[in-house]
Amino acid sequence: MLLVWIGALLIVIGVLLSATTTIRRGRLSDAEPPPAGDAPDTLEPKGRGRRLSLKADVPGIALFVIGAAFLLAAALTAGPR
Repeated sequence: MLLVWIGALLIVIGVLLSATTTIRRGRLSDAEPPPAGDAPDTLEPKGRGRRLSLKADVPGIALFVIGAAFLLAAALTAGPR
């Protein structure tokens, strides 16, 4: 049962860590205004891709995967009842 609680806690911490790192980078819709006279080709902001980074989310994803492994290990060791 301890393995289940540790796994669940690691998953929650991993999700929260990934969310806070993304939130801390700033709003996704903030973009620098285009120069005067230039009409944007799209409704998407130009700077959006810089704010979403897989490299910055690796610790959160790793905690999530470790927590999932703990839950899987607890499920496999419990066996049928």
